[in-house]
Amino acid sequence: MRHVLALDQGTTSSRAILFDETGKAVASAQREFQQHYPQPGWVEHDPEEIWRTQRDVAREALRASGLRAEDLVACGIANQRETTLVWDRQTGQPIHRAIVWQDRRTAAQCAELEEVGAESLVKERTGLVLDPYFSGTKLAWILDNVPGARRRAELGELAFGTVDTWLVWNLSQSRTHVTDPSNASRTLLFNIHMGDWDPELLQLLRVPRAILPEVMPSSHAFGMVAPSILGAPVPVTGIAGDQQAALFGQGCHRPGMAKNTYGTGCFMLMHTGGKVVHSTHGLVATAAAQLGRAVDARDADREYALEGSVFIGGAVVQWLRDELKFFDASSDIEKLASQVLDNGGVYIVPAFAGLGAPHWDPHARGAIVGLTRGSSRAHLARAALESIAFQSADLLEAMQKDSGEKLAELRVDGGAAANDLLMQFQADILGVPVVRPKVLETTALGAAYLAGLHTGVWSSRDEIAAQWQMERRFEPRMAPADAAALLARWRDAVRRSLRWSAPDA
Repeated sequence: MRHVLALDQGTTSSRAILFDETGKAVASAQREFQQHYPQPGWVEHDPEEIWRTQRDVAREALRASGLRAEDLVACGIANQRETTLVWDRQTGQPIHRAIVWQDRRTAAQCAELEEVGAESLVKERTGLVLDPYFSGTKLAWILDNVPGARRRAELGELAFGTVDTWLVWNLSQSRTHVTDPSNASRTLLFNIHMGDWDPELLQLLRVPRAILPEVMPSSHAFGMVAPSILGAPVPVTGIAGDQQAALFGQGCHRPGMAKNTYGTGCFMLMHTGGKVVHSTHGLVATAAAQLGRAVDARDADREYALEGSVFIGGAVVQWLRDELKFFDASSDIEKLASQVLDNGGVYIVPAFAGLGAPHWDPHARGAIVGLTRGSSRAHLARAALESIAFQSADLLEAMQKDSGEKLAELRVDGGAAANDLLMQFQADILGVPVVRPKVLETTALGAAYLAGLHTGVWSSRDEIAAQWQMERRFEPRMAPADAAALLARWRDAVRRSLRWSAPDA
């Protein structure tokens, strides 16, 4: 039995999972790491802690499996995407903490770029909108605010990367500076039509090309894990941003197929084949995982997805756990929320880091509306879970309008997809069946599949799609009129949170 190691580096934890050739997870390990909030709206990570925790869980999973590094055919990486790192090429030392995708510090810069008419250029070339969410303005901020950084970047002394690039750099012990199209397409610097960094966008954001990694297909020979890391060299042959990895792992390989991942945020992607669908409803176009010609000549063409991003999904549950002390474990929320039959008129808008699609308001802030003297912790817990489903419903409505397709079913994954109450409510609100697979860790599985395709563990994406198995299907039970009334009330609550922290509010 052949095995592939998947490194799943997320926003709040690093995880490693070993998969066999049937797609079954045989061992795993996970560690949370610290979140830093230096100012309101700022979110940072320690790059060294990201690396240490990812390395340590890889070793731990390998020990738990009873396998040795020599037994591994390949290693794949899935990662939080827009988080931005810059480090010294000689020493490997970061010059600043990682600026996390949730960070909103560059809202003013994005507004300035909009004012000079740059948004149409950015949208046409990248498929994205001008928002602090994406990496480009974060990178520009580091170059402008770390003394001497811009000059050093121009001289080629510094390296930029998203988390995948940082991990490969460390895994290979500074031999490899690479990324893939799915991560590059989240930077505001990558032309998704050309499949390369865009000179005009680099000039717009004042980013020297010398700082950027080389872009390879998502299933490709990226480099080798150094023998000292795991005990033997292991080829790194798969990289994809976590959401594109999950789309691949869910077997959504054909246009019109869609998945929603319930992690720290919620991310809904619909495969659009070789066509870039430019949204008119607040979504973004992005590169899907790209297979190189070495995998399959017919897959050499570029592939795309339509995406909607919710910044705060499962993170609202962590907020109830960590800040309000409602329960000890995130999984306990289902029991608490089940103590009431409905939300009691309470709505939580978890705009802790602004709102993503379809609103794109960096100045929105969290709100709780509808409280009465009878509102309980159970009502708040239920409202928190429902906020995840409501935000996802807003994404699906926009997605169906943009694509012109009525979704037949929604495949789901991620930690919160294990919550039956949430999944049933999601189906009710969407009016579409929600399908949960047997393997919820499809982000890591997608990274493993991409790595295994390049090394011959799997022969084709058809073989991969055939491994997908359903665990449970949630059919809508709620009357459409009731679902519409709840959604209308939710959107009323959202309107009250918009532009809350704007300078002119």
